[in-house]
Amino acid sequence: MGLTVGNTQDNFNYKVVRQFALVTVLWGIVGMLVGVILAAQLIWPDITMNIPWLSYGRLRPLHTNAVIFAFGGSALFATSYYIVQRTCQVRLFSDKLAAFTFWGWQAVIVAAAISLPLGMSTSKEYAELEWPIDILITLVWVAYAVVFFGTVIKRKTKHIYVSNWFFGAYILTIAMLHIFNNLEMPASLFKSYSAYSGAQDAMIQWWYGHNAVGFFLTTSFLGMMYYFIPKQAERPIYSYRLSIVHFWALNFTYMWAGPHHLQHTALPDWTQSLGMVFSLILLAPSWGGMINGIMTLSGAWHKLRSDPILKFLITALSFYGMSTFEGSMMSIKTVNSLSHYTDWTIGHVHSGALGWVAMITIGSMYYLIPRLVGQKEMHSTKLIELHFWISTIGVVLYIAAMWIAGVMQGLMWRAFQVDGTLTYSFVESVKATYPFYMIRLLGGVCFLSGMFVMAYNVLKTIQNKKFVDAPIPTSNLAAAH
Repeated sequence: MGLTVGNTQDNFNYKVVRQFALVTVLWGIVGMLVGVILAAQLIWPDITMNIPWLSYGRLRPLHTNAVIFAFGGSALFATSYYIVQRTCQVRLFSDKLAAFTFWGWQAVIVAAAISLPLGMSTSKEYAELEWPIDILITLVWVAYAVVFFGTVIKRKTKHIYVSNWFFGAYILTIAMLHIFNNLEMPASLFKSYSAYSGAQDAMIQWWYGHNAVGFFLTTSFLGMMYYFIPKQAERPIYSYRLSIVHFWALNFTYMWAGPHHLQHTALPDWTQSLGMVFSLILLAPSWGGMINGIMTLSGAWHKLRSDPILKFLITALSFYGMSTFEGSMMSIKTVNSLSHYTDWTIGHVHSGALGWVAMITIGSMYYLIPRLVGQKEMHSTKLIELHFWISTIGVVLYIAAMWIAGVMQGLMWRAFQVDGTLTYSFVESVKATYPFYMIRLLGGVCFLSGMFVMAYNVLKTIQNKKFVDAPIPTSNLAAAH
């Protein structure tokens, strides 16, 4: 696929980076399209004509898996492979293993896209895939770890850049989470039963579920942030010392916050309280990272006016700061008693997923893709600007609608008459939510439209371009980054 210059080992391996970067855009469209269909189903339940494999219960896990693992995962493979090569000044450890991670990961995504609509599911949040696919994920992940850490080990630079610390932590942690949460007994080729039961199963699941957010969707994307914001801003990171404190504090604290998903349940009270305390502590390192990224622009704020890629990256950090504050507050038991089971939680999740993860990914892809085809910038800066505003408006509409709907639901559910009976039936709360579901659908359509704008811009950027692998700098003093 790629045209290389000179000896292969004298060049970076951009082929696998290109492959992952391009499918990131494709899976972003697919994942968000399914999300829009689901938002429409909540307003018009018969919109998919009662076709079983298009039912809400089957499409919903497809949406989460597509957005997290297909879109987000492909972006992480692309950026981590690019950054580790550039910052270590060496080619990837193994081209064949890198190629296996690409085709293996796409096989996992296709298997998910087939099995989930057919109703093959473990029913575990973010871990619905059945045991044969879990085994393939494990094989791909081991290959990924070998390629990444092998590249770090053979580096020409003495220093390990901070992004690689974040990527390394996410790779190791996700391996542990995946293995222990998916310990299961196969009953047939497409059916298995969890090794855990009851409250223990719930605890293991949300230890996994929260840390999938913590490491797959936060620590890893901070690795992206620490590379692409300084590159796009053309300034060094604000504080290297703060980045190290941020790394260790975040990685230690995140692992203990999972029980906050199970407030007011059968989980032991002390465990719930532990999850709440660590969730509150978590706010400090989270905001430390946000401040470090935003302050990198100190003295260069004028760049934001004319650079839509920087707008994506800095707005993503702003949403990161907001959603981490919100998450810590929602873990407090009194707040959680109102927010639990409501659409407030959905708004919170999407302020992180769309505002932070998707926007930092989109900004990073806009930086990365032209450089993978020998260009300095995308086909159209105006289209990037258009994409930014469509996406931002979409996210704000989405989360504002869900905030209002969620608080309203919580208040309606806990309202009592003088005689102790409920003021509102559950159906009344659902009916009152409909206008906000319409606004959410509009927000989702906006965000999806932005992805189509991006796809057009990417196609025009790579059209008729030669795929050239950049040469590895011969001197350690070269501008490797």
